[in-house]
Amino acid sequence: MRKKVTVVGGGFVGSTTAQRIVDKELADVVLTDILEGVPAGKGLDMMESGPITRTDSRATGISTASGDYSAT
Repeated sequence: MRKKVTVVGGGFVGSTTAQRIVDKELADVVLTDILEGVPAGKGLDMMESGPITRTDSRATGISTASGDYSAT
C-alpha cells in the first residue's frame, strides 16, 4: 500500500512542499485549500510533470470549503 500525505494549504509553501514530496516519491499527495480550483490545478500540474521528472507519485487537489475530506 502506498503512503499518502495531506498538505493543508495550497499557497506557495504548501504547493512547494507537495511538489518536493512528489519529486522525492515519498508518498502520494493530497493538496487541500479552501479556495475552489487552486489545489486541483496545482495537483494536475504536479501530475503532468511526472513524465518529465520521472516520478511515479500521484498528486491530487481538493477544496475543503464544502467540508468534504473524503480524499484525504
